[in-house]
Amino acid sequence: MQDGSKQEDLPQRERDLELVHLLRAVTVEFGLRQAEFAARNGMHPTDVRALICLLDAQRAGEPATVGLLGARLGLNSAGTTAVIDRLERLGHVFRVRDEHDRRRVLLRVSAAAVELGRSFFGPMIEGLLDTLGACSPAERNTIRRFLTAAHAVFAAE
Repeated sequence: MQDGSKQEDLPQRERDLELVHLLRAVTVEFGLRQAEFAARNGMHPTDVRALICLLDAQRAGEPATVGLLGARLGLNSAGTTAVIDRLERLGHVFRVRDEHDRRRVLLRVSAAAVELGRSFFGPMIEGLLDTLGACSPAERNTIRRFLTAAHAVFAAE
């Protein structure tokens, strides 16, 4: 990374590329932490991504169906079922019938899986929250706007 005092000497495109490279470095590190979590807990990295997808759906108030999970993971029906079966055997996920449509099966993350994730990822999340706490509301809004736009760029692909 460039020294902060030299940053203004760089052309704007190079400064912007540095931010892109930093975002990539963060995603690589996050992927490594996910793989480490998976290995420590007898899971496949896709299983960790599945848990994240299910928790994200829960936070968003979306019904966590098998179809939603498969679409988010980019898996076919057989692959999605294999992931769910593995997570169910480990006690991380369970299937429940939708109260409003008994034909539909919903997926729920167990409290034990949430706690397992919190014990591993919690210190990192707290570190990020501490970092954000040092930012002004305007800076947090800028970060949110950038990350939202970055997510949209990748999701469109």
